[in-house]
Amino acid sequence: MSDQIKHECGIALIRLLKPLSYYQQKYGTALYGLNKLYLLMEKQHNRGQDGAGIATIKLDVPPGNRYISRYRAMGAGAVSEIFEYVQKKFADVQRETPEKLQDTAWLKENVSFTGEVLMGHLRYGTHGKNSIESCHPFLRQNNWMTRNLVVSGNFNMTNVDELLEQLFELGQHPKERTDTVTVLEKIGHFLDTENQILFDKYKTEGFSNEQISHQIAEHIDVASILRRSAKTWDGGYTISGIMGHGDAFVMRDPVGIRPAFYYQDDEIVIVTSERPAIQTAFNIPLESVKEIKPGHALIIKKNGKVTEEQFREPEVPKSCSFERIYFSRGSDADIYKERKNLGLFLCPQIFEAINYDLKNTVFSYIPNTAEVAFYGMVEGVHKYLRDYQKETLLKRADKISDAELEEVLNMSARVEKIAIKDVKLRTFITQDADRQDMVAHVYDTTYGLINKGADNLVILDDSIVRGTTLKQSILRILDRLGPKKIIVVSSAPQIRYPDCYGIDMSRMGEFVAFEAAISLLKDSGKADLIQQVYKNCLESEKLGNKQVKNYVQEIYSQFTDQQISDRIAKIITPKDIKCEVQVIYQTLDNLHKATPAHLGDWYFSGNYPTPGGNKVVNKAFMNWVEGKNERAY
Repeated sequence: MSDQIKHECGIALIRLLKPLSYYQQKYGTALYGLNKLYLLMEKQHNRGQDGAGIATIKLDVPPGNRYISRYRAMGAGAVSEIFEYVQKKFADVQRETPEKLQDTAWLKENVSFTGEVLMGHLRYGTHGKNSIESCHPFLRQNNWMTRNLVVSGNFNMTNVDELLEQLFELGQHPKERTDTVTVLEKIGHFLDTENQILFDKYKTEGFSNEQISHQIAEHIDVASILRRSAKTWDGGYTISGIMGHGDAFVMRDPVGIRPAFYYQDDEIVIVTSERPAIQTAFNIPLESVKEIKPGHALIIKKNGKVTEEQFREPEVPKSCSFERIYFSRGSDADIYKERKNLGLFLCPQIFEAINYDLKNTVFSYIPNTAEVAFYGMVEGVHKYLRDYQKETLLKRADKISDAELEEVLNMSARVEKIAIKDVKLRTFITQDADRQDMVAHVYDTTYGLINKGADNLVILDDSIVRGTTLKQSILRILDRLGPKKIIVVSSAPQIRYPDCYGIDMSRMGEFVAFEAAISLLKDSGKADLIQQVYKNCLESEKLGNKQVKNYVQEIYSQFTDQQISDRIAKIITPKDIKCEVQVIYQTLDNLHKATPAHLGDWYFSGNYPTPGGNKVVNKAFMNWVEGKNERAY
């Protein structure tokens, strides 16, 4: 993505179902779980550059011994830093008493992070401070083992204010107004309630306090806790949690917005945000990895029993299509095919834009996430050429000359690596002009591939959000090559609306599609519509969430997709370049055709899957009108 945006966090959860000695004997190391957690996190490193964290819980630890360990770190190197910290503990043992590394009972008693339940989290912060306190896992501590709670997740809630108010009514005093703290305290409250109910029950049955603790650990109803906790949540979420005694869970929102995959056998249970991480780290075939169903939680009890239980009524699935276009790694078998189709389905629009002149057209992409879609586009070009050659050679009435035959047979797609992401340049000088000049050199280019004044240049990107990098850097650099025309192609449709379920796109003014629509309104004498939509949004604040509509759709309904694309091309084209610029976007129909099982398209269509989405988009529009540069939720 030329305009980089931050996105979904990543989770990893491992539950070892056998004693640690089993893994020592079978795999030769007591660090089997930690080593696999490291692999799962590294294989999902794309999901977190702001920070990371891990937590482990030891099962059946006697009172007076620590059983929860947690460590968090910030920055792109956080995963390495965390595991270097953990590894040092075992390196010290190896240096001083190497025989102890084979003694799993001793390790569990004396070395932190030697646990049977392991949690990892990769953070991409969508808002707020980027500090160590913002990094997951979050810990809610209590002297009762069964009241301890560790939580991490990939989520955003749209109704944090409402959820906080509910906590206030319960008598709680949360330390922050964030959805992470809200989720932690909400689950924690009902965990406390469940503990108290069970304590009272077993107390009346004559159990001692020590016996009651064991009874609670055995009979605590995790699904019931999650049902009560998530009853009023509005958002996209995959949330993993571990209770102090060892019960663990991963819950997925009722619409299935955020991804969650799992695998289980008699040795282990694994949950991740991306399927290939499990496949690679454990050499698991694709068909053995399952998805947690929307509105369900995978629950792993301390005794090793694994169930998938419903905590909210599932709704029409609307999993995030941006996962398929950009966020998740393309190594997933289904995502790879889908991205190729996204490129393939763009070919008819591209051929029309170049007037079917493949001889004088060079095809390339903006590295690197658009690469797979580019392969699909190139396949479409090759197919067109094969069909053209077949048509020319088999259906031509007159005899073809040798020269013409040679030309037809030699036709091929001109596929080149044109744009190259250069090293990250730092802007040392503070003047705007100098900074803009530095930004213009973020990309470099390959010279000598374009016939000046004759060739079209088709550049595929996976999405165009703001268009800033295109305008300030890419188009200027490509124009130096001297193409007759540059066609910028997006494998995603026009991004028109804010996301409120995990992606860092929460302000209307960030979208070049919105800028284009507003510009067209003003030019066509329809600027009054801006205030009318604002008035509708303002009045909608008095309505309940389920009654609120997305009034911003009215802004876009005045124009065709083509009109908006043409205006975007005008906006992103620098005044000082010589060539013509055209912008082509994926259509919504073709997006759905390419990703038929992942129909979450609210950032393109404005059709939000939860009531809170409509509230957020209206608030975002109001913020824009009022000149407020802030999040809408």
